[in-house]
Amino acid sequence: MRPLEWLVLIGNLLLFLGLAVPSTRTTPWPTRVAVLAVSLIVLQVLSEGLRWQMIPLCLTGGVLVLLSLLLRQKLSDVAVQPSQLWRFTSVAAISTGACALAFASALPILLPVPRLPRPSGPYEIGTLTYHWIDNERAGAFSAPSSDRRELMVQLWYPAAPSPNLRRAPYVVSGRTFAPLARLLHLPKFFFSHLQYASTNASLAAPVAEDPRQYPVLIFSHGRGGFRQHSTFQVEELVSHGYVVAAIDHPYAGSEVIFPDGRRAMYDARMTDRNFKEGIFTYLGQDAVFVLNQLEGLNKADPNHLLTGHLDMEHVGIFGLSLGGIVASEACLLDQRFRACLIMDVYMPREVVKAGLRQPTMWISRDTETQHQERWSTADIDELQTTMRSVFERLPGDGYIVLIAGAFHINFSDFPLIAYAPLARRLGVIGPVGSQKAHKIINAYSLAFFDTYLKNKSAGFLKGPPVYPEVSVETKQP
Repeated sequence: MRPLEWLVLIGNLLLFLGLAVPSTRTTPWPTRVAVLAVSLIVLQVLSEGLRWQMIPLCLTGGVLVLLSLLLRQKLSDVAVQPSQLWRFTSVAAISTGACALAFASALPILLPVPRLPRPSGPYEIGTLTYHWIDNERAGAFSAPSSDRRELMVQLWYPAAPSPNLRRAPYVVSGRTFAPLARLLHLPKFFFSHLQYASTNASLAAPVAEDPRQYPVLIFSHGRGGFRQHSTFQVEELVSHGYVVAAIDHPYAGSEVIFPDGRRAMYDARMTDRNFKEGIFTYLGQDAVFVLNQLEGLNKADPNHLLTGHLDMEHVGIFGLSLGGIVASEACLLDQRFRACLIMDVYMPREVVKAGLRQPTMWISRDTETQHQERWSTADIDELQTTMRSVFERLPGDGYIVLIAGAFHINFSDFPLIAYAPLARRLGVIGPVGSQKAHKIINAYSLAFFDTYLKNKSAGFLKGPPVYPEVSVETKQP
């Protein structure tokens, strides 16, 4: 919970105690606390913004204020003596109030505005967002044929310390999460509170000048996802000296908002196999187009920040779920991608048939964990078979990293969004634990890209796993 939300909760508790403890009812204390509680609610809404989880607590506070005033007026009438009925009514009201306050307090605690973990690297983080139009391609299946393909791309980069700059929000709009809520059979507003979360990145911060250039990574999100859904991983990589460009894929993402306010909503056809996986190549072309735009950005950034700071000779790509398919397709299309990280997804037919040339790492789970998450046998076989087919035919280095106890959702920021113990009990996240899963994913992601884009030692990758939950298969020519 945010600071003022805690104060609202404390104010409500004090107000309830003023009603529940008989010795305080005739003192000025309940009235003063009532004024304080109302002031805190107003201050919290104006300063931090009202999220839906706080509405029951604010309403409970209002009811408690009313009860406090009515009770004080009743007890101030000396002509009225508390009757047996009055005492029974008071006890019933206090018991009901206690239950209502407990429920209202639990909601914002169990579904907090998340705080992203501080990345471990030496660099601060800056971020900018770009709107790019590919005039060579049609918009998409859901767009008019005259439309051109438009992308929103967010860049994170190593930044000089800038304590006075505003932190970047996690997402622009709470509506971004409506498809995720729909997937989990929840109300579409369920995750809207995430619009109040902030990141570790500062908006338009100056670039860290040492070294002059940084290797570049492109990130692709999952089906119905959004460019920020693996911020835990992106910020960790950037803090260790990478520039990361995350793509919002229109119609494959939950909602892409363009600068003029237009919105491209998720369309299930973008991943429908009725298109014979041609959509995967189309989305892979998004990554190739972004790579071309980054080369132009390195020559002349319109924001006058990133010019000359991108090491375009050392470029990698990574993605989760559908984004992993996009990464594999992009590597098939363009050999400028020198390292490919694919997370928890099967390989499309074209990639299985042609194979990959780049050093490639897969991070996924063992079949037992997939069964535990209730994946179908067909889906498990497809992932394992296609992944190993491409792995075994790699001409260079390859790695399969399996994390026992990690569910699909553990590969994203989702465990940071919900109260982890509750989400684990509901079977949404795996038994490995959100922090441990993220730590493992970050460790192997960083080691892989450091090895193939920074020419550092591959000892961590080729030695025995340091985490008991991890098994690693290595292929070398």
